[in-house]
Amino acid sequence: MAFKKLINSKTILSFFAAFMLFGTNLLMAQTPATAAGTGEDANQVDWTGVAYYVLIFFLICLGVAVIGKILKIYDLTLKIQGKKGLKWNNVMGFICLIFLIAGLYGAYWSFTVQGSMTLPEAASIHGVKIDEMFTVTTILTMIVFFITQILLFGFLFKYRHSDKRRAHFLPHNNTIEKVWTIIPAIVLTILVVFGFFTWQKIMDDTDAKGEPASINIDITGHQFAWELRYPGKDGKLGPKSFKLTTAANKLGVDFTKKSSFDDLSADTMYLPVNRSIKLNIQAQDVIHSVYMPHFRVQLNAVPGLPTYFKFTPTITTADMRHKLDDPKFEYLVYCNKICGGGHYNMQKVVRVVSEAEYLEWLSRQKPYLTDGLKKELHFADAEPQKAVSQNRLALNN
Repeated sequence: MAFKKLINSKTILSFFAAFMLFGTNLLMAQTPATAAGTGEDANQVDWTGVAYYVLIFFLICLGVAVIGKILKIYDLTLKIQGKKGLKWNNVMGFICLIFLIAGLYGAYWSFTVQGSMTLPEAASIHGVKIDEMFTVTTILTMIVFFITQILLFGFLFKYRHSDKRRAHFLPHNNTIEKVWTIIPAIVLTILVVFGFFTWQKIMDDTDAKGEPASINIDITGHQFAWELRYPGKDGKLGPKSFKLTTAANKLGVDFTKKSSFDDLSADTMYLPVNRSIKLNIQAQDVIHSVYMPHFRVQLNAVPGLPTYFKFTPTITTADMRHKLDDPKFEYLVYCNKICGGGHYNMQKVVRVVSEAEYLEWLSRQKPYLTDGLKKELHFADAEPQKAVSQNRLALNN
């Protein structure tokens, strides 16, 4: 019966749920270096690391339970001897005080240790505004966090039960209700309004007067890669249709339109610095997410629902390497949705260069319309017929 009661207890179920969640998070956080190996090494998981943290968590829980049992036995011993038992209200009050101190230290540790792991300065115009909004929101929430936690645990300690005083029951107070409703509403409204205007400016697809037109770049996600397409000399990307997708025409580009013929394919995303970029985002199979953290860019790629994101890079790759003192640094575009087994490797290099370097690189890119695609579309058959007709015209003359 005791074993059955233990199994059915909420404590053991809560511990099991926490164990599963903690273990799953650790497994998902394994570095892709393990999977990058070959053979059996690619499927191995560092169970030693997982078991270590799970064991630490289990020992902490066991230690708390043992201390609780010791205090309870001590309390019963005092009562058997005819003495007053432990003042459990005092015990709980001091435990709350310990939780407060430990929590405040944890917050301090998080700011000092994990805070140093933040991204470097934003490398885009809108990224600076997003960082400002994030900083303001973080400061406000931290102020509220420290005030509420100090008051919560401080009051539990200071006003723990005592036979020398009686608690005052306050059933309702309109003033207090108004204060903790109106003030958060005003703060949240201000944050939302500023966020709305920032988002509206980012998602505005019209180019400002007097500025060069945005560079349209197609980025299409599929398991497990990004496909890039750049416009040719006409500056326009040809339309696409999923019905036209084949092995040679992976993106389903419609070659009945003239603007499609000079489109270019690329393996690396090159961006000219201080030029507006419009990413046309699509997915071919499952939901992916275009994630470029250094530019503060993230937007889902949804099958059947084309989306876009406009931004202006402001720091070249060379300058960022100098700022970070890392000669091997590269901007990257990731997939920020867990889209399958190869999700971790779904990334491409993004290189921000000067306008001259960008144009020189663009001139060396291969056309999307390859010889294989021409053959598939029967463009090769049309060329001899055109040559024969020209010869006949020459003979007639």
